[in-house]
Amino acid sequence: MNRKILRHLPSLFGIILFAVALFVLHHALEEYHYHDVIRSLKGLPAQKVVLAVLLTLFSYMAMVGYDMLALHYIRHPLAYSKIAFASFISYAFSSNIGISILSASAIRYRLYSAWGLSTEKITHVVAFCILTFWLGYFTLTGAVLLLEPIVIPAQLHLPVASGRLMSAIFAALVIGYLLTGVLRKKPVRIGEWEFPVPSFRLFISQIMVASADWILAGAVLYVLLPASGSLSFLRFIGIFMVAQLTGLISHVPGGIGVFETVMIFLLAPDLAASDLLSSLLVYRVIYYFLPLSAATVMLGSYEIIKGRERVKRVTTLLGQWFSLLAPQALSFTTFVGGAILLISGATPAEKTRLAWLNDFLPLPVMEMSHFLGSLAGVGLIILARGIQRRLDAAYILVLALLGTGIVFSLLKGFDYEEAILLTLMFGALLPCHRYFYRKASLFSQRFTAEWIAAIAFVLMGSIWIGLFAYKHLEYSHELWWQFALSGGDAPRFLRATVGVMVVVLIFSTAKLLQPGSPEPSMPDHKELDRAHDIITDSRATSANLALLGDKPLLFSESGNAFIMYAVEGRSWVAMGDPVGPQPERTELIWRFRELCDRHDGWTVFYEVDVENLPLYVELGLTLLKLGEEARVPLEAFSIEGKARSGLRYIVNRLEKEKFEFSVVPSQGVPRLIPELKEISDAWLTERKTREKRFSLGFFDEAYLRHFPVGTVLKEGRIVAFANLWTGAGKEEISIDLMRHLPDTPNGIMDFLFTHILLWGKAQGYQWFNLGMAPLSGLENRAFAPIWNRLGSLIFRHGENFYNFQGLRQYKEKFDPVWRPKYLASPGGLALPRILANLSSLISGGLKGIITK
Repeated sequence: MNRKILRHLPSLFGIILFAVALFVLHHALEEYHYHDVIRSLKGLPAQKVVLAVLLTLFSYMAMVGYDMLALHYIRHPLAYSKIAFASFISYAFSSNIGISILSASAIRYRLYSAWGLSTEKITHVVAFCILTFWLGYFTLTGAVLLLEPIVIPAQLHLPVASGRLMSAIFAALVIGYLLTGVLRKKPVRIGEWEFPVPSFRLFISQIMVASADWILAGAVLYVLLPASGSLSFLRFIGIFMVAQLTGLISHVPGGIGVFETVMIFLLAPDLAASDLLSSLLVYRVIYYFLPLSAATVMLGSYEIIKGRERVKRVTTLLGQWFSLLAPQALSFTTFVGGAILLISGATPAEKTRLAWLNDFLPLPVMEMSHFLGSLAGVGLIILARGIQRRLDAAYILVLALLGTGIVFSLLKGFDYEEAILLTLMFGALLPCHRYFYRKASLFSQRFTAEWIAAIAFVLMGSIWIGLFAYKHLEYSHELWWQFALSGGDAPRFLRATVGVMVVVLIFSTAKLLQPGSPEPSMPDHKELDRAHDIITDSRATSANLALLGDKPLLFSESGNAFIMYAVEGRSWVAMGDPVGPQPERTELIWRFRELCDRHDGWTVFYEVDVENLPLYVELGLTLLKLGEEARVPLEAFSIEGKARSGLRYIVNRLEKEKFEFSVVPSQGVPRLIPELKEISDAWLTERKTREKRFSLGFFDEAYLRHFPVGTVLKEGRIVAFANLWTGAGKEEISIDLMRHLPDTPNGIMDFLFTHILLWGKAQGYQWFNLGMAPLSGLENRAFAPIWNRLGSLIFRHGENFYNFQGLRQYKEKFDPVWRPKYLASPGGLALPRILANLSSLISGGLKGIITK
């Protein structure tokens, strides 16, 4: 429980800091009125706005330099158009989600991997961009605070109070980086990663590009400020950089509220707070929201241009990642649309527009539109989570709420600007229905701490804006029941706020009253019988592992598909891909993810096939190649010819010694159980081992009754056996348990394998599945992913621990076709614990070694 609380501390800290920022901002604006801010906004010269837009364009062009330098650093050339596209999309979203360049890494990974960059190269690009970002910050801030030092107020609670001290710290960091580049020639190693040290020339380029980016970002706000003889650009940049740092460490998305509070606090001696707030609002729109809107339109336009011949190559490329990125982007724009409606409902309507509407609309229509518009807003910020989770119901409801929001925006005060923005969001979402295919309940979606914090930010911010707008009004009970065109804004805000809070309360209560997610339990006979019916129609023989009864089963809504899984520590591990019809697999995978989320577990899929990897990528999981599975094409299999002389010799030798092969149908297996049990126990004793679990079968009478058994007999006595898994449509056949008596001659398992392959061929099966060779087929190249390099190293030099190469060589003599198998799981620091949990599951549970 303590660990769970610690994981949620950043979100809680962000909520508290945002609340503190609103409190400080409220006091800083105590002498000003909402209408003062509106007058400042209207009085902002158009030429300043145009100049700010141009500077924003130059700033985003400067950001392209981060990626260009990074690709030069890894020596991977790429067309400028691709670099600029990836850069703009990444930074447009990351600037709004969080100013840190790190938050752009996921989008950058999607794009660059589609353009041929390996995981390690993308990691180098991201690391280089982060370094350049902070290098520019430290250089520019250090230089500015040295020339124009400022005093950091204690109320900001920054680690340092002196601008000169901050300057010295930042200068030391930059000089240290420079000396590392000059003096060190070997790559820097961080764990298993190697990072070549950038040259002095590249260092200078980093400084120039990143400093230009920061200066241009600051200049956008500077040109929007009213003229002030006491505020130089140098002093302004120092304050701007300190405010950005405060926003960065606040964990508030985009530093919104926190950045503005610090700017007003530090610039109060030079400029009126109302003028500052209006300039900051315009700055938010120009520097953050306009690029975000443009990026969203660029993504939405994919569906519109898809059929055009001249862009076929572009759409083919975009199609590889658009389906992964679109729900994330549309979820964010849905959330923004809800925030717009809530903020609009908290602010006074334009009086001239209200008077114009009053000529042909009755007052109750305007009152009701204002109230329902705010309810539509809170509905959108809640449904944004469903959009992220690809829910069909959320897609339909969001379209409905955006459509009604457009109507309500016009009816409550003819807010056509707001209606245009919502229309753009509606247009971006409308052609993307095929990406929202899930039929799950809206109430089944788990809201993470980050989502709860984001909703809290919007609700707190909209309420604060309303309180600020009407703070000079004397509140009374009569306000709640006041319905009037003139002077009715505050009552409308109060009623809308209560309505919004009631909706949030009802939704939260419904979530809390939902039945708790049941703890996983082993399947009963009824569930095993249902699983058996599904397995009968499965072409993949590994589905028979479910019949062991040692893994809980999660069935689809129809009951025609299931996932078998086990829990170890925080790892909820699904064994293989879902079993059942392909159309039901996607929803079942998402249901399993949500089950894991409700128990605060890690979602893991073990030994999945390459054709299903896009489904796991959509869940945000990391893919690791585990090894390769060997499948023998039976139509071409024979023991004739020089290549199979070894197998032919073993078969002929043992047949001369009176060893015989036969297949016992499943109906005849029960009578053999005692004899098979004796062989199995002797085999385990001789090997000094115990039964494995999870991904391997174990001796169980009820389990073995389901399958035919291939046997080797000597003088009518069984000396070796293997139970046979058969796939639907005679797609494949494979074996699970392979046991023999200790006194059998060498080659007995080759004899058994060969006869099973020949029997399968005679029965018309297409493939024989020999199982996986762990860690085989992994590349050990310089820029291969770290897991591939480590796995390849273990495969080549880990024979003392496991016969990796020997197992691969043994299976090679049957001339199989190899296909990769993957692990889909969370990455990062969770991966070592996940692998340890997997080892514990397969070994049967090393409870004394593995810590849960």
